[in-house]
Amino acid sequence: MYILNMLNNDEFEILRKIENNSSLSQRKLANDLGFSLGKLNYCLKALKEKGMIKLKNFKENSNKLGYVYILTPIGIAHKMKLTVNYMKLKMQEYDQLKREYQKLKKNKKGK
Repeated sequence: MYILNMLNNDEFEILRKIENNSSLSQRKLANDLGFSLGKLNYCLKALKEKGMIKLKNFKENSNKLGYVYILTPIGIAHKMKLTVNYMKLKMQEYDQLKREYQKLKKNKKGK
């Protein structure tokens, strides 16, 4: 379960970065995410195979390595699902902390 959450988190962060700036270089994207280039390439390939992103090369660009990453409708839907799941998890964590705080507060009053 933890590995799956890590993978989903990696996917979410990549999709979020691409949505915010689709023309980031792989090196910059990897650096921003704290990934190695190898890990980023692996993740981008997996996202492409899942149909979540498209890669477009600038044909007229003098830098033939320049790509633009585009979220597909599947990628947008997946990012939304990951966002909702993330928010649910954070709300559960908040509720748990609130219960712990109330319990500590109650115990402190009883002393």
